[in-house]
Amino acid sequence: MGTSRHARYWLTLRSLEGLGDVACRKLFEAFGSPAEVFRAPRERLARAGLPAAAIARIVGSPRRDEADAEVARAAALGVDLVCLGDERYPTGLRFIHDPPPVLYVRGGLEPGDVEAVAVVGSRSASAYGVAVAERLARELAASGVTVVSGLALGIDGAAHRGALAGGGRTLAVLGCGIDRVYPRRHGRLAEQVAAGGALVSELPIGTPPDARNFPRRNRLVAGLSLGVVVVEASEKSGSLITARLALEQGREVLAVPGEAGLERTRGTHRLIRQGARLVESGAEVIADVLPWRTPPPPRAPVPAVSEEQGRVLAAFAATVEHVDRLIERSRLAPGRVLETLLQLELAGWVRRHAGMLFSREKSPPPGSPSQSSGRGTPSTPASG
Repeated sequence: MGTSRHARYWLTLRSLEGLGDVACRKLFEAFGSPAEVFRAPRERLARAGLPAAAIARIVGSPRRDEADAEVARAAALGVDLVCLGDERYPTGLRFIHDPPPVLYVRGGLEPGDVEAVAVVGSRSASAYGVAVAERLARELAASGVTVVSGLALGIDGAAHRGALAGGGRTLAVLGCGIDRVYPRRHGRLAEQVAAGGALVSELPIGTPPDARNFPRRNRLVAGLSLGVVVVEASEKSGSLITARLALEQGREVLAVPGEAGLERTRGTHRLIRQGARLVESGAEVIADVLPWRTPPPPRAPVPAVSEEQGRVLAAFAATVEHVDRLIERSRLAPGRVLETLLQLELAGWVRRHAGMLFSREKSPPPGSPSQSSGRGTPSTPASG
């Protein structure tokens, strides 16, 4: 897949002053791969909206020694480098405002992780909060939903333990380098998460835990998930940052009620007053965040789909897809895809969700374009 080659280019770009995650996303959208960025003339870089200082650094043949060394360090640690443009790069992260160009991964990311829910809350959680978080995560994992959290004390740790107890997958997003574990007492839990899911970080190897890293870490927790469940949180809890970021990214926000009048539950109760869905079980979370898992009521027979509708339906490679993926795979104009999705939604073929996500509800009838050999079935584009 050329991951290491892409990683070297991305790591070099990321090291240049003035090129943050947003700039890297714009370059990816303009050029399709980091290698093309270094081949581009000044004029094309300027048209991509880069300032003159950043252009000068790109065309100035920056040294790649440190990028090569980072790739070697990752290989020595058994860490995978998953880059923006790779097929394995999480769909949810790809479409946030500032996707990290490189993810450091211990364990493995799987296509099924697109159906993920974050469970977050207080580090100093009560016994009730820990028990609820473990139960929710266990129920979600037992239903095949990936559980995402941040490996912190309290609710985060309970979420990971519950997912593992449920026999499912869990992803832990770190606020430090992938070679570090924070808090240190979660060293054994981190190994269990890596074996039953993945540890994920956007930070260079060797980066120590720092308070400034965790708010940015929280955007990845939200971005990897279709919804965020806040189990127990005070009004100053960092999990409220995760909830706010989830709303900005078009995700669902849910909250578990707690005992009235306690500081540790004021944040969750405020979320509920502001419109967060009140949930008490994994089944309720699934019904709100992954409604396509609930069998729809019987429908009247629907006529065969048109060729364009078949192309859009055939573009679903996963249970749920972002509209940009459907545009890429169907090779139709964005306006045509949006119009076709509306037609399919009205006919009951697809369901629309927050964040421009769509799920496919059923298969087209035999003989329709998306079922016919070679008609309207585009090839999946190669990884950038």
